[in-house]
Amino acid sequence: MLNQKLKNRAVHRAKIIAGQLDGLINAIEREDYCTTLLEQSFSIQKSLKSLDAFLLENHLRTHVANKMTNKSDEEKAINELIKVYTLSNK
Repeated sequence: MLNQKLKNRAVHRAKIIAGQLDGLINAIEREDYCTTLLEQSFSIQKSLKSLDAFLLENHLRTHVANKMTNKSDEEKAINELIKVYTLSNK
């Protein structure tokens, strides 16, 4: 149950990240200067965080919102959010 607008944004962002990663691989193979490699790596990590935000927003707007309206699924939704929060802080 994906929000199509968020899905399109997430797919677009993932494709950008794939291109960034390909660029980093090529830079490593060319043995570019270390700080250049690190800058590219940090940029990829920032892009991944942006993708994470899209995915989390979709989850909150669709799955969590739906589960919170159903009392029997409420605890499951809370546990999922705790799990995501815990993973994001590792």
